[in-house]
Amino acid sequence: MASLEHLTSWNSEWRGLKVAVIGLGVSGFSVADTLAELNCNVLVLAEKTEAEYLDILDVLGVKAVTGESATGLPAALIEFAPNLIVTSPGVRPDSPMITWAADQNIDVWVDIELAWRIRDKPGKPSEWICITGTNGKTTTTQLTTAMLVAGGVRAAACGNIGVPILDCVRDPIGFEVLVVELSSFQLHYISNISPFASAILNIDEDHLDWHGDFDAYKAAKAKIYENTKVACVYNASDKATEKAVEGADVVEGARAIGFTIGVPAISQVGFAEDILCDRAFLDNRYNEALQLATFEDISAIGVVTPHLLSNLAAASALARSYGVEPEAIRQAIAGFRMDAHRIQLIAEHNGITWIDDSKATNPHATAASLSSFDHVVWIVGGLLKGVDISPLVKRFKDSLRGAVVIGAERGAVLAALSSEAPGVPVIEINVPENHQVMSHAVEAAANLASDGDVVLLAPASASMDQFRDYADRGRQFADAVLKLIGGEN
Repeated sequence: MASLEHLTSWNSEWRGLKVAVIGLGVSGFSVADTLAELNCNVLVLAEKTEAEYLDILDVLGVKAVTGESATGLPAALIEFAPNLIVTSPGVRPDSPMITWAADQNIDVWVDIELAWRIRDKPGKPSEWICITGTNGKTTTTQLTTAMLVAGGVRAAACGNIGVPILDCVRDPIGFEVLVVELSSFQLHYISNISPFASAILNIDEDHLDWHGDFDAYKAAKAKIYENTKVACVYNASDKATEKAVEGADVVEGARAIGFTIGVPAISQVGFAEDILCDRAFLDNRYNEALQLATFEDISAIGVVTPHLLSNLAAASALARSYGVEPEAIRQAIAGFRMDAHRIQLIAEHNGITWIDDSKATNPHATAASLSSFDHVVWIVGGLLKGVDISPLVKRFKDSLRGAVVIGAERGAVLAALSSEAPGVPVIEINVPENHQVMSHAVEAAANLASDGDVVLLAPASASMDQFRDYADRGRQFADAVLKLIGGEN
């Protein structure tokens, strides 16, 4: 096994290192491109890819094995005998190539690990603020970045959020801070980063099919706190996040900072009546609090939910840890807008409110939506990723006016509704070859809904069984709603 300990800088001796790259999506391409720039000897293995990427790799002199030849344990990989593998984080640890690497004592990284080692390319390395959680990662990452930028910090959001982190690392000017959204998949493979500040927003069951069990999932999330230098931000209402902080090996002097949607205790950020305030990053935090924003500022964002308030408190704690002033945080909040498909108001018509939360791809995210409304007709279902939906149904059965069940794994959802909410009217959408699934679902929901109800698309499931992705699912929902009501909003 080749020692990689010396590879800690863009200026380290990378030339000639044999690296196999698994996957050629957006991040996989950025990995291959970066390694080629470092003069590594690169082999890409990808079952699916785009012709444009292959054309560029050909120009760069990078060999790619695609299609059937890249499945299982490819002969090309064994023959290549890599010193290192950099994988797409979605590749499971029990997959043939990853288990082969373990047998051969070959290190396996993801793009985050590579980016950490070469973050000095523009000169002074950027600080990293890292964020994970079962739910709310993207919104909190965007909020934190907006607050930093409003405070005059050159910052960028990257990682699991869609912008490849290696593109940010290789920016010719460089950034003072990278706000890095990290999934449990990425964290599983990461070992050597040292964030300025880090946060776990919440921990609930998700991706159990990938990790194997809930303990492994929690352990992956907890890795984000390791080696944190200044602030470990945790959810004061989620004991699992607090426990993760308590078990972390951090840099001496790092503080545990809580966030809450209630009144903040000492060393917390939270809400006193209608004011977001900081009792963590001021000298006299035992007796005073700093006002960061008001509900008037927050209401400009859109639908104000407990989930949004939680994300705001977490982001504010992270921004304050870097020294962003209160007025900059207020300005960032007042100017912030949520992404599409995240508790997004589509229409209000004849007393019924239609909400798109297609991004709620797990029960925890869906719970945040369901808890925001009193009376809900729930559009639910898809790919459950090994998670039992029964506790979610049991928790919210009293607020359900009805349920419309879609998705390939309808049986498990229907069984949970029958067992835990037997009095709730249920309509199953079973159409051939997924034809007009969402149109049928919206029509069924309209038949169940009454004046004052919310029809909520919060599927608690992944979308790829019947849609391209969660965004496609949300767009189809919005289109179907607007068609049903005649385009009125």
